[in-house]
Amino acid sequence: MLSGKTALVTGSTSGIGLGIARALAGQGANILFNGFGDAAEIERLQAAVAKEFGVRTAYHNADMSKPAEIEALVKFADSTFGGVDVLVNNAGIQFVANVEDFPVEKWDAILAINLSSAFHTSRLLLPQMKARNWGRIINLASTHGLVASVQKAAYVAAKHGLVGLTKVTALETAQSGVTVNAICPGFVLTPLVQKQIDERAAKDGISNDAAKKALLSEKQPSGEFVSPEELGALAVFMCSDAAQQVRGVAWNMDGGWVAQ
Repeated sequence: MLSGKTALVTGSTSGIGLGIARALAGQGANILFNGFGDAAEIERLQAAVAKEFGVRTAYHNADMSKPAEIEALVKFADSTFGGVDVLVNNAGIQFVANVEDFPVEKWDAILAINLSSAFHTSRLLLPQMKARNWGRIINLASTHGLVASVQKAAYVAAKHGLVGLTKVTALETAQSGVTVNAICPGFVLTPLVQKQIDERAAKDGISNDAAKKALLSEKQPSGEFVSPEELGALAVFMCSDAAQQVRGVAWNMDGGWVAQ
């Protein structure tokens, strides 16, 4: 379905981003990886995806909190692949504290990476998508783009903002072949969530499995984590012709979290 097209997935060296990158590669898209990690491991990852799916891959280490580096990433995409057809804004970080205790530098960093980076990639790539009259922008928001939790002021603010950015961009492209949507996952067993589980297990003196169950029982009625593969399948659908009139949605895949 995506043969000959290129997907840029930010924060794609692990977790949700990697799951979505693999799903898009499975549809024939060339993949531009971005994210942090061991250089040799990232090189192996690139080679493995290229070999498994018969696509081209590349990597750029842009820090998504820095507009100048995002501009360099887009220029690299142009010179390497001739542009980007599918943009997945997935890069994100987390920090928890009450509002009055929230470090200002953490607030600024979370807003920069979780929200502003999606604005910068979108503004830079929309002209070429509009010129081709085809493009897909998928913003990875969160259930926290729809509802709130305590001690997550910056994350919730950024993700609500990302849903708002999605809707505005979708309206501005409504009469073109470019669609813009958000995916709002519940708990996914990513390194970010595993860190929360580890901290909870240590704090409460319980096993890792017990900490997982406790975490899920509070929010996710299914009692199961969402998988990166499931999110990848949803991203593939959003890229399909069947989703041509899916525009400006914030699609939660959350085991029933927001239904409560």
